This record gives sequence, C-alpha cells and structure tokens, in this order.
Amino acid sequence: MITRRDLLKKFVKTATGVMIPLAAFEIIDPKKLFADKPFKTDEAKVRWVFLVDTYKCVGCGLCVKACKTENEIPYDANVTRTWVERYVVTKNGNIYADTPKGARDGFTTNRIDLGMGKKQDIKKEDIKKAFFVPKLCNQCDNPSCVQVCPVGATYQAPDGVVLVDRKWCIGCGYCIMACPYGVRFFHPKYHVAEKCNFCYHRINKGMKTACVGACPFGARMIGNIKDPGDPVTKILMTERVGVLKEEYGTKPQVYYIGLDKEVR
Repeated sequence: MITRRDLLKKFVKTATGVMIPLAAFEIIDPKKLFADKPFKTDEAKVRWVFLVDTYKCVGCGLCVKACKTENEIPYDANVTRTWVERYVVTKNGNIYADTPKGARDGFTTNRIDLGMGKKQDIKKEDIKKAFFVPKLCNQCDNPSCVQVCPVGATYQAPDGVVLVDRKWCIGCGYCIMACPYGVRFFHPKYHVAEKCNFCYHRINKGMKTACVGACPFGARMIGNIKDPGDPVTKILMTERVGVLKEEYGTKPQVYYIGLDKEVR
C-alpha cells in the first residue's frame, strides 16, 4: 500500500533541484536594513534575533556540547546544529578554515584539519591572524528553505523562527540544498531535515538557548528585535555588525560583531 508519505517522496524526487552559488558576507547598517523591507512578522510582538561576538569566542566548544545534549543530536555523530569554525590567515595570503567534529571538543591542536585524514602544519611565525566564528541557523526573514519545502514541513513561526515538523518531513533534502548557509542536515536517527531552531522550547519559556547558557565568555546572545530595551537590540542599533551572505535576499537574523572578510 502506497502511503501519502511515499507518494510525496516519489513526487519530489522527480522535481528540479536548486542550485546555490557561493557568496560571502556583508557589513550592514541594521537600521537601513530594517527600513528597506518590513518584517513579515510585524504583527508579532517578538522577533527573535541572535548576536555573535567573534572577539569573545575562544573556540572552546562548550556551546556545541550543550546544543547536542539539549537537542538530541547523537554526541559522536559528525553533525551538529551549531558549530565553530577556526580561521587561520598566513602572511603569504593563504586562508585555512576547519571545524573538526563541529569543534565539539574545541581545538586541541594547532594543526589544521583539511579533512579525509589530512592535516596542515602552520608555523606560528607564518600566521598573520587567527580567529573563531560560531555558526548556526540564521532564522532568515525570507527563508529559502521554507519556499522549497513541498509538504510544508519547514515553516516560519510568527516570531520569525523557522521550524521543522518531523512528522511531516519526507526527507527529500530540498531545504538542505536551498540553504545558502549550510546549516541543515539529515538527523542520523530520525532521518529527517534538522537544524538549529534557537532552542524554541526554551526561549518560549523565558530561558536562554543552550549554547548561550553554556558560553562562559558571553560570545553569544539572543534577543527580541521588537523590544527597544533589549540588550541585543541596543547593540544592533549602535554598533557595527555584519551578516553572512546578505546578497541572497534571505534577510538573515544572526548578526556578527567583528566579522572578518575571510569568513565564508
């Protein structure tokens, strides 16, 4: 007997895929960005946004551990809802980036993990600069993942957070291909699309996200952009911040302090 789920799987496998080009980041003026296009969630009193201060991140990996524990992501699986990237820029212009196991265990060696068992040794005297960049779902105001989902399993809540209904997801992978930030993956146990949802079950109870609560250096913050008195809102309106791949028009809602041009 063919179920509705099987039928939908067969249908989407015959559809055309989505091609996503490469892109970088953009330093933006939040005031101008908000004025250009009103949020679709303007009727709501809450619009969740995230702020990452790269100057404060030390790559300890405590945020990744906390996220895995909180959100049922197998500890040893090589996937995670949030991760930390290490960037090393050498004096001769080479750029290296790695995130072994999503930085779950931090960065315990100076050797760059190139993947496939390959390592790169870089002498300290050859390094121009090095830094860490946490990444997670950008909870876009114009999310491409929602647009391509053929069954409505990926949807946007009134407060802006993009959620995934595991009961509806058919595992077609369209949302994974459509996301320009590479934040989606297949859950190793449930075999459905998975990603960060700002710990939705926590923030709706007035709690911090698991990663924010676990960061001992205050590198991560979550706030309500609709509240002028929110600490995150005050920073966004008064300091220079950047977003990743702004040119895609997805209107990402994860903002960065100290975002370097080398970040991909």
